[in-house]
Amino acid sequence: MFFESTLFAVLTSIMFVLMATMMIIVRSRASKKPASVKKIIIPPIAMSTGALMFLFPYFQVSWWQVLEALSVGMVFSVLLILTSNFEIKGNNIYLKPSKVFIFILIFLLLLRIALKIYLGQGISVGETSGMFYLLAFGMLFTWRIAMLLKFIKLRQNLNMNQFKLSSRSN
Repeated sequence: MFFESTLFAVLTSIMFVLMATMMIIVRSRASKKPASVKKIIIPPIAMSTGALMFLFPYFQVSWWQVLEALSVGMVFSVLLILTSNFEIKGNNIYLKPSKVFIFILIFLLLLRIALKIYLGQGISVGETSGMFYLLAFGMLFTWRIAMLLKFIKLRQNLNMNQFKLSSRSN
C-alpha cells in the first residue's frame, strides 16, 4: 500500500521542509509590515482545517496520543515564544526580526524528522502523520496565543501613551 511505503514517508517529510521554508519567508516578510490581531490568529485557524484528516481511520490516533502530541508541541512552542517579540515604530506595532528564529525552525525541523524516523519504526505512517500534525498544531496554536497576548499588552501600552500625549496637548 502506498501509505505504508517509504516513499510516502519521504514525500511527507519533503512537504514539511517546504512548509518550514515557506514559514521562514513569511516570517521575514511579516517584520516589514505592521502586526495585527488578524495576522496573528489566521495561521492556526487555517491550519485547523488539516484536522479533517482524522475523519479517515488511517490517520486516527488514540486520545493518549493526542494529548502526548499536543503536549510536545506546546513544549516546542516555548522556543518560538521566546524569540517572537514586538516593537513599536511610530503608531504601529511590528514583529521584531530575530536571527535565532530561523535556526530554531531548522532545529525543530531536524528534530521532527529524527522523531518521525524513530517513531515510524513502531507506529504506522498514518498515525505518525496524525501525531505530527497535532504536534505542529499544538506548537503553532500555543505560540500564536502567546504572540496575541504580547501584542494586546503592547497595543494597550501604545494606546495609553497616545492618550497621555493627547491629554497633555489639550
